[in-house]
Parts: sequence; C-alpha cells; structure tokens
Amino acid sequence: MDVHLVSSIGSAEFTHLTRSLSKSTIIGLDAEWKPVRSQRSAFPTVTLLQLACQLGDDSSGWDESVVFLLDLASIPLPLIWELIRDVFVSPDILKLGFKFKQDLIYLSSTFSAQGCDLGFDKVEPYMDITNIYKSLQHIEGNKVSKNTKSLSAICEEILGLRLSKELQCSDWSQRPLTDEQIRYAATDAHCLLGIFKIIQAKIIEEGHSCNNVEDQHQSDISLGLKDILEMPDCEDKLVRTKICNAVDIVQATASSEECERIAKGVEVIRKTKPMDESLWKIVRKYGEKLILQESDRTPKISRKKGRRRSSVVVVCKEKQLDNVDWQGPPPWDVSMGGDGSPKFLCDVMVEGLAKHLRCVGIDAAIPHSKKPEPRDLIDQAFKEKRVLLTRDAKLLRHQYLIKNQIYRLNSLLKNEQLLEVIEVFQLKISEDQLMSRCTKCNGRFIQKPLTTEEAIEAAKGFQRIPSCLFDKNLEFWQCKDCNQLYWEGTQYHNAVQKFIDVCKLKE
Repeated sequence: MDVHLVSSIGSAEFTHLTRSLSKSTIIGLDAEWKPVRSQRSAFPTVTLLQLACQLGDDSSGWDESVVFLLDLASIPLPLIWELIRDVFVSPDILKLGFKFKQDLIYLSSTFSAQGCDLGFDKVEPYMDITNIYKSLQHIEGNKVSKNTKSLSAICEEILGLRLSKELQCSDWSQRPLTDEQIRYAATDAHCLLGIFKIIQAKIIEEGHSCNNVEDQHQSDISLGLKDILEMPDCEDKLVRTKICNAVDIVQATASSEECERIAKGVEVIRKTKPMDESLWKIVRKYGEKLILQESDRTPKISRKKGRRRSSVVVVCKEKQLDNVDWQGPPPWDVSMGGDGSPKFLCDVMVEGLAKHLRCVGIDAAIPHSKKPEPRDLIDQAFKEKRVLLTRDAKLLRHQYLIKNQIYRLNSLLKNEQLLEVIEVFQLKISEDQLMSRCTKCNGRFIQKPLTTEEAIEAAKGFQRIPSCLFDKNLEFWQCKDCNQLYWEGTQYHNAVQKFIDVCKLKE
C-alpha cells in the first residue's frame, strides 16, 4: 500500500495528489477527528481526510492505487477547499465511503469555520459500501440482514482481511501522527477500493451490470482534443495547465471560474480520462447522491424530556470513573482471599494487551467467548479473582460491578497500555520474568526443558519445528496447558529486547 501524508500544498506529495486525482475514476473516502464524549454544541473538527485513489483503468487491480492522507490540521483549508469540492462533485470520479454522511457533515463544518462559504453540500456520484454489499446479497439470493454490518465485518468477509479498530477513538488532533495511526487511517480508505472491486466483478459476472441502462454519458467527455480546438470561439477559452507529468501540457477549455482560480494559483482537476463504460453503468444503477440539508448543519440535541439532563449526568459519571487512581486492594490480594499473584482479564477491545502482559510474565486471560455479554465478563473476572481491563466506558456503569473489579485504560496503544497497567497496579517486572508464560494460551511452561529429540516427538501432529534447529543444541520449553513448544531463537531474543526497552528494565 503506497501511502503519502500531505502536510503542505507546496510539497511533492501534494503535486502527486493532484496528478493522481486527474487519473482516478474511483476514490475511497474517510475522515478522522478527535472523539468528543460530552454533549456537544458544535461538530468535532476533522483533522485528517483520507483519499484512496484507484489509478489506471477498470482492468487494473485494486493494488494499483495510492492513498493520500490530507493533514487538515497543517494545511490552510481555504487553499484546498475548491480542490476537495471538485473531487466530491466530479461526474468522472466515483466516490466510495462507509456511512460517509457523518464525515461529510463534520468536514463541511470544519471548512466553514475556516471561512470556506458553506463547506460542502454534496458528494456525487457516490456509493456506500453498505448499500452495494446488501445489493450483492440480494443478487446472490442470500438473506439480507436488517442489521448493518460493520466495515470490519464486510472487509473480513469480502477480502479475508481483519481490520483492527483499536485506534478509531485515538486523539487525531495530536501531531505528529504515530505510524500506527497513519497505517490505520490509510487502511480504512484503501480497503474500500478492494471491497468494491470484488463486488463490481460479481455484479458483472451475474449479469447485473445495468444492461437496460442506455449507453449515454455527458456529451463533452467524448470530445477529443481536436474537436475541442475546432469549437467556435475556443481561442478565448484556452488555458495552459499541468497534467500528470511536467511535459504533458495540453490545451483545454476552461470556464471563467476555472480561469480565475488558475490565476490565483488554486489547483484545478483536469481529468485525463472519463469513467469506464462498465463502471458508468454500475454507477447509474447503484450510485446515489449524498446531499446535506440545512438541518444537517446544526448539531442535533434530543428533544425528549429529561434526555439532555441525563446525558450530562452520564458524562459526569464517566469522568469520575475514567481517570481516577486505583484504590484499595485488588481481588488477587491475600487480604481478599487471593494468592498474591496479579491476574487480569482483557476484554475484546484490549485483547492485544493480554499478549503483552504474558510476554512480561503476568497472568492475563481473555474472554471465554468471542462476543461475551458484559455480565459474563464480570462473572469470569470475579470467579478467577481478576481485574477486568477494558476501554469500554459502558462497562463501568453496570450496577452489579463489585468494587475494585474493573479498570478502564486511558492509553490506546498496546505498549502504552502495558506501562499504564504496570504503573497503576505497581507491578514489579524483572528480566527473568520475560517470555515466561505461553503467549498463545497464558499457560505456564513445564519446568524441565526438552531436548531436540524430545521436542520433535512432542510436536508430532500439531506443530512443525524447522529442521535448521536440529543441529543447534537448543533447549525447548513446552506449555503445560496447550503443549505449544518454544525455543530461544531469533524471535525470542528480539521479543526479550523489545520488552526490556519498553519497560526500561536496564535504566
């Protein structure tokens, strides 16, 4: 995946963006902003706009693409407003999104606040991945669920890729963006191209590519350069503009508005290729217009009696529970009937943290089921004398919680979450503890190491040991619970060094 962060209109990345837009017929859209938890009187400020551009014609694969991340916190918005508006309404660019209307509302508000007239009022032609996915289910004769699938679920079903939403609620206003945030933002927009590519192929294969739609397009896009130059009074409308490469300078007609913009140095998208005919037919049948009404430009507050008041109470309660220091003995404490060994239960939102805790020798379990109910999580934590770790604020409001049973993490990244848990619960981590638990199941290792011959015999039927290890006289360690085998190879030493650095064990 080719990703470019655009932070200035004078940068090479911005030039690359404008050139790519001129060659794109399909673009995936997404936006990010800092989450707002309290009841708001204004929309959040969008700080990142993702544009995943499908390059080439319809026959190219979705990997023939490039993703641009527009840093709206760094670029003066009036300088790119018209460029973005042109992308949104260009008839030769299909825009893909996932529930993009909310993003458009926030984008419009953000640009309006910077003096860009009314921001944005429409996106067309537009296709929502949710709607076209449902259309495909109908075409294939599958039962269409009333519940809308998440982008992660659709992506996993269509592409076989699992999207992590761990960073969805991170602070997108902070700069610089982390590598993880850049990767997350780019993937969210890029996957839209891949999903659409496969759905498009299935629609054509099933013969549902709008055969009853008349073959028509806008009259001007079929005109060649020769036809344009032969138009009456064309001389008064000629402008020079740079397209794709510095040497590719062509003459084309331009409206008086475009001429004025070019004179001011504002970029104008000059499309070098119209939409492919087969794609155009699909757009004609499944495409839609995303239009903002005047009512969309004002934050909605519920009119139900007492709703506003209770909402404020919830926010206050959340604040009280969110960032307080841990107080009192944890459930594993001897005074509480525990054995004194720290134990945690990581819910599905922070499941990745469980592996990190195991790597530093801490007992960290995960839920028994993939989609546990809140009550099941709390019961498991109580029975096993564990502290439940989560990022879900809703869990904090359950009335059947026992004191000191749950902790809501403030950090978003796994390394930072690990350090937060170590600090809050005053855990003592030593180098000897590293890699002392099974990262797969959380089990302990058999005390006596296995020889190579014993490991080969123990691994039969479920695990392959590389033959290159046979002559290295290594010791193998086996998990008591799942029988997984480990050895002190390159991955082991890299992991040990990683957690020495993360936990600052040698300072």
